[in-house]
Amino acid sequence: MKQETTLASLIAQAAEEGSDLTTLRAIIEEASQHGADRVLHRLGLADDNAQSDIDELRELLRAWRDAKASAWKAVVDWMVRGVMALLLVGIAMRMGVPELLK
Repeated sequence: MKQETTLASLIAQAAEEGSDLTTLRAIIEEASQHGADRVLHRLGLADDNAQSDIDELRELLRAWRDAKASAWKAVVDWMVRGVMALLLVGIAMRMGVPELLK
């Protein structure tokens, strides 16, 4: 609420006295801070636990990215193993290994 009154008084000052560069900068700074506070409040990040919530979300996102990268690596690893196994079976068939086993 204090920000709104400060912003309103700065705008009134600019209307009465004219707006110099310092007043305009103060208006912009107060309006920006007020807007940022409104956004944080709407997102539910205006309380004292907001920083720990954001830290937990970052950890969760990092873990998700690590798991995704690990899963892709495992898929590629299994595909390479499958191709190598098929290649070995093909070579064995070419060399006549099944006939040797009879």
